[in-house]
Amino acid sequence: MRWRLRSSGSRQRRRLWADGLFAALGFGLIGQAVQAQAPTPGPDCSRPFSLALHEHGLLYSAATGSGIDKDIADEMARRSGCKFFVSLMPRARIWQLIESGALDFSLSGISNPQREKFASFAWCFRNRYQLLLRRDAQVRTLEDFERQRKLQLGVIRSFRYSESANHLVDRLAEQQRLVHANGLTALFDALVAGQIQAMIVEPFDLPSLESARIREQTQVLEFGDAPVQHGLIMSRASLSDAEQARWRALIQDMQADGSLLRIFEKYFKPELARAMVARP
Repeated sequence: MRWRLRSSGSRQRRRLWADGLFAALGFGLIGQAVQAQAPTPGPDCSRPFSLALHEHGLLYSAATGSGIDKDIADEMARRSGCKFFVSLMPRARIWQLIESGALDFSLSGISNPQREKFASFAWCFRNRYQLLLRRDAQVRTLEDFERQRKLQLGVIRSFRYSESANHLVDRLAEQQRLVHANGLTALFDALVAGQIQAMIVEPFDLPSLESARIREQTQVLEFGDAPVQHGLIMSRASLSDAEQARWRALIQDMQADGSLLRIFEKYFKPELARAMVARP
């Protein structure tokens, strides 16, 4: 800073001293603000990372090689500059490998106390769950379904849902009324064939839900639960706390600049896409 002195009087010297002090304090505060807002360092790309996708409706389709999870994984690789080895496997196997540390990442995961012991999360979106029922089951409420012990519920192995949906699954498991499948397509086939009378669905299942054969034979019941957070799954065994924080910051940046919204708008109507990626 350059000051031009017009006189050597004590009053002007005191004024200049005060101006300089305030300027120094101002620059100090600005420096502190900049330091406080400094971005988290980017991920360490010194090694390649493993990331597994699971086939589930709009999240990922092996037939097309596309889906929301694939798009998010591609954006993670582009932003970080890191190399990823991407594979496809059942959800149950993904959780096993995340826990052991043999797998670094997966996507669209839901937390619970057990999973928090071995995985951490970076939230990407949230959605609600519904119960899809065969019409000929003659069920009007969730309580009706639970009371009729001959009715079977189809679920994907290792999947968890919203609070009320999880309670229903757990109670039916005690009654041996669950039919397990490895994927969504098998469940829809079992529902159409009458091998199960209900299954739990979410927005990513829309392509199947909109098919004529499903619409004609089914109805939907609401669980009434709040939307459930889904996100990037990170293995605590293979990623340090610092590394997890860097990847979490990357996902937050994707949300802040609209990248996540643009991905979801490829698959959903704008109002639904906005609702799903909105922060709670």
